[in-house]
Amino acid sequence: MAFLLNKTNLDPHFRSHSQKTGDALALSRRGFHVERGAREKALLAADPALSRFKSHKKGVKTIKRIGDVLTIVVVAGCCYEIYVKAVMREEARKQPTSKSH
Repeated sequence: MAFLLNKTNLDPHFRSHSQKTGDALALSRRGFHVERGAREKALLAADPALSRFKSHKKGVKTIKRIGDVLTIVVVAGCCYEIYVKAVMREEARKQPTSKSH
């Protein structure tokens, strides 16, 4: 049955599907370079009115890093607590058997 499905039979199906979605969308999804229009260039240009807000980026980055470190510390602490409880339980289980000998 697999020999009936070959590449030539499947190509028109995929090609017609990509043409239905629109050429601009298909090109941008595939990663081809599409030149920006005048409006997009104007929107992406540096705005001097926003330059005073650039200083907060370093603060936000620092807060994110502190949050990441705290998350790692909390997870490590939880893992350590689970390990300690497991070791204590194992020691408690071994103690009564050693007293009976």
